[in-house]
Amino acid sequence: MRTNWAGNYTYQAPHLRQATTIAEAQEIVAAARKVRVLGSRHSFNGIADSEETQLSLAALNKVLAIDVANMRVEVEGGIRYGDLAPVLEEHGLALANLASLPHISVAGAVATATHGSGSDTGNLATAVVAMDIITASGEIARLSRDADGDTFAGAVVNLGALGAVARMTLEVEPTYEVRQDVYTGLSHDVLASDFDAIFGAAKSVSVFTDWRGATTQAVWLKQVVDAKSGQGAARAEFFGARAATKNQHPLPGGDATVCTPQLGVPGAWHERLPHFRMAFTPSNGAEIQAEYFLPRDTAARTIAAMRQHGDRLAPILMISELRTIAADNLWLSPAHRGPCLAMHFTFKRDWEAIQTVLPAIEATLSPLGAVPHWGKVTTMPPAAVMRAYGRLGDFRDLALAQDEPGKFRNSFVERFVFGEV
Repeated sequence: MRTNWAGNYTYQAPHLRQATTIAEAQEIVAAARKVRVLGSRHSFNGIADSEETQLSLAALNKVLAIDVANMRVEVEGGIRYGDLAPVLEEHGLALANLASLPHISVAGAVATATHGSGSDTGNLATAVVAMDIITASGEIARLSRDADGDTFAGAVVNLGALGAVARMTLEVEPTYEVRQDVYTGLSHDVLASDFDAIFGAAKSVSVFTDWRGATTQAVWLKQVVDAKSGQGAARAEFFGARAATKNQHPLPGGDATVCTPQLGVPGAWHERLPHFRMAFTPSNGAEIQAEYFLPRDTAARTIAAMRQHGDRLAPILMISELRTIAADNLWLSPAHRGPCLAMHFTFKRDWEAIQTVLPAIEATLSPLGAVPHWGKVTTMPPAAVMRAYGRLGDFRDLALAQDEPGKFRNSFVERFVFGEV
């Protein structure tokens, strides 16, 4: 029996195959009737499941080439961000963005439009400039931003429906340092009224709240340290919130030793942009996550609406996190519609109880334009999700052309791509 990382989903696939070379992965795909790639298992739904074969590319975790002249890096399909980042740092390079967990695979994060935080920074998929995809026949199809234009924009966030990603090429930039400062007690009213200024105050900003009372739990600011900004001292207050005097965990009472250093101590980008250290089990483990993306200009209305749900959420909510993401042109990215507010929920692992509160939350957020994260739980009807993606029909055509026999389709893809809109 295999489960995802959090233990809330048990995979039904009867076979797990682990490829140690790209050629072996090609053979496995060619021989399978149905196959899905199993990444780092940080999805909370059945997106990676299969009725026949799951293919693990975890052993394909090499950095294949670093092109400093063109600021690009080529990696194998199973590499995780926490393994890639130190290699880039050794070469004086960095990624523009990282998620809160460095433990996730690059290909899995890209396929689901997973993100970090940054009003001027796109999600992780926006760094991709080329992909080598193992198709149903076992052959490799190469797609690139330069050669394939709009089709490439449709293929990057692909929900695993186009094939198994054998290799990826990502944009990189010169390395940089980041300082992380945490402030506690930010007013919910101030968060709503000064939303743009708060989320524009650093490269990456996260606000944690349980939606109850007058104030949020914490604001995490991740600011680039350079000649212009300098290291400096942390400000004593931030929009009325007080500077923390010790390292914090996103979950109240959590052990902060698993988190990346705070208190304004500068460090390499990959040791500050994530919330959690690679060497530790991330977050809580025994949890279920939901997340919704809303148009950024709904922020004040969204915050006001969510405060009405604080008491309803209290028995099962561990913490909620707000972040921002820049707009992009990727067909199945939530930010394809424009700049986003991401609203994340970490729940106790009690799916029965979660199902009693999610419909109410979704009823509040849906009229504001909310769509769920592809890798997390939702009770929204698939048709409602599909209607939010104007290029879904184009993606369906692309998936049919790329995978004519439907080898990479599973129940998740059938519902959210090929279902009735």
